[in-house]
Amino acid sequence: MKTDILVVGAGFAGAVIAERFASHGKSVLVIDKRSHIGGNAFDELDSAGVLVHRYGPHIFHTNAPHVEEYLSQFTEWRRYEHRVLSSVEGNLYPVPINLQTINQLYSLSLDEEGVAAFFENVREKRTPIRNSEDIVLNNVGRDLCDKFFRNYTRKQWGLDLSELSPAVAGRIPVRTNSDDRYFTDNFQSMPAEGYTRMFERMLDHPNIRIELNTDFRNVRNKVDATQTFYSGPLDAYFDFCFGKLPYRSLSFRHEHFAQKEQYQPVGTVNYPNDYEYTRITEFKHLTGQSHSGTSIVREFPETTGDPYYPVPTSENQALYQSYKKLADAESGTFFIGRLAEYRYYNMDQVVAAALLLSSKLLNNPR
Repeated sequence: MKTDILVVGAGFAGAVIAERFASHGKSVLVIDKRSHIGGNAFDELDSAGVLVHRYGPHIFHTNAPHVEEYLSQFTEWRRYEHRVLSSVEGNLYPVPINLQTINQLYSLSLDEEGVAAFFENVREKRTPIRNSEDIVLNNVGRDLCDKFFRNYTRKQWGLDLSELSPAVAGRIPVRTNSDDRYFTDNFQSMPAEGYTRMFERMLDHPNIRIELNTDFRNVRNKVDATQTFYSGPLDAYFDFCFGKLPYRSLSFRHEHFAQKEQYQPVGTVNYPNDYEYTRITEFKHLTGQSHSGTSIVREFPETTGDPYYPVPTSENQALYQSYKKLADAESGTFFIGRLAEYRYYNMDQVVAAALLLSSKLLNNPR
C-alpha cells in the first residue's frame, strides 16, 4: 500500500496534518484504531437526541488568531464561555478561586484589594517551588488547598500534590477579581454543529483516504509512505522497549434525564472531596441545544484503560526523554500530539503545533 503521507490518529493533530498535506497535492492515508474520527473530541447525538461529548467535555478556547482562522474554514461557531463550580461542604463555589469564592466561603465582603491581602495573609511561602503542593500553598494557603485542590488531585492523578510537577497546579489560575469564567482567552466558542462535523469537513478531500478500526501495529509494515505522522502513545510506537510511560485514564458514565431541562446551573461541577468521580458536565450548557431533556457525564479517573493524560513527574519525564531520543532518530516519522509528545496540550495548542510542523515540511521538504 503506497501513499505520500501516513497519518496515525484522526484527532486534532492528525486531521490538521492530513488536511494540510492533502491540500498541497499529497496523497494521504489516515488510520485510527477507533471506529470514528475526531479522537477524544468526538461528539454525537445520544439515544435521546442530545449532542454529547463521548470522552468528556471539550471546550475550545484560544488566543491564537491563526488557529481560529484556520478552523473557521470548517465550522461556524457558537460563542460560549465555560463556567465551573466546585462542590465543597455541600455548597457550590466558583472556580478558579476568585473574589466571589472567598467571600462566599468565608462570609466576607472583600474587594479586589482585600482579596489580594487575604491571599497574602494565608499563603505559605515556598522557595524554591519543587512540586504542585508548593505552588498551591504558595498561592492560596492550606485551607483552600485542602478544600479545593488536594483531594481532587489525588482522585485525578492517583498521586498527592507533593508528587506532581509544578506544571500541573501552575495551570490553575487564582483571581482577585470576580471573573468567574474558567478561561480568559480572547476566543471562546464551540463548533456550531459539533466537533465531529468540523472534522468531517477537514478530512473531506479527494486526496485523503480514511481507514478506521485499524491499529498501526498491524499495518506499519504494509504501508509504504514517504512520511509518517504519529499521534499515538510514544512508548507503544517503540514496543515499550524502556517500559510503559504512565498515563492516567478515564471512564465515562453518561446519563439522560427525560423531561428535565437542566441538571445543574453551569456546564461543569467539580467534586473534589466527595464521590469517586471528579466532575459532572451537562452538555446543553456547552452546545446551546434546545431539548426537553438533558444529558450529563460523570468522569471517573482510572489507572488502566485508554491513555488520556501523561502523568507529570520527574521520573516519568526522564523515561520520556529516553523514548524521545529514539523518536528524534527516526527518519521520515514525526511525533505530534499529547500522547506522542507526552505533554498536556490544549486543543488549540495541538492545532498550532500541527500547522507549524506541516508548514515547515511543506516549505522545506526533507
